[in-house]
Amino acid sequence: MFTGIITDIGCVLETKQRGDLRARIGTAYDVSRIDIGASIACDGVCLTVVDLGSQPQNWFDVEISAETVSKTNLSGWASGKRINLERALKVGDELGGHIVSGHVDGVAEVISMRNEGDSTRVTLRAPLALAKYIAPKGSVALNGTSLTVNEVEGRDFGINFIPHTKAVTTWGDVATGDLVNLEIDTLARYVARLTDWDK
Repeated sequence: MFTGIITDIGCVLETKQRGDLRARIGTAYDVSRIDIGASIACDGVCLTVVDLGSQPQNWFDVEISAETVSKTNLSGWASGKRINLERALKVGDELGGHIVSGHVDGVAEVISMRNEGDSTRVTLRAPLALAKYIAPKGSVALNGTSLTVNEVEGRDFGINFIPHTKAVTTWGDVATGDLVNLEIDTLARYVARLTDWDK
């Protein structure tokens, strides 16, 4: 489990297709404190560490199944891409965001952006099947970042990014047309399921 509070901006060093997609990710994390088999959320996708190293910089390798690639934006990963990273939640850690599983539900598209003072208002379009789970003042995880929804209109929803969020995540790099990993709030998923069950 994760909180959606990003703790490092990693960099994709290389990708290779070896049956599954394998990626090497550069990080500021102390890799001596990461175990093989550990889970790290990479742009919101929970991935398993399969190898580690520290030359020429700290890095870890992950393997990504075809199923994961099909549900996320990871097919667009290339050398040099910056990505949001978060280590798995430990018992006793502060829950600063919301409960995030790292199981991405689909991909949303950035359809517009505008500056509001020092902040940036971003409007995204969710897949039709996921739109019903997104509510004003509810939570979503976008590229692994725990965020509050400002407004919803059909499939479109707005997020406000303050300067701090843009500085400590990759959201300062966002552009119209970008595809981002969307994980809906777990509570919203179960409430909708219970509502459907009663029908």
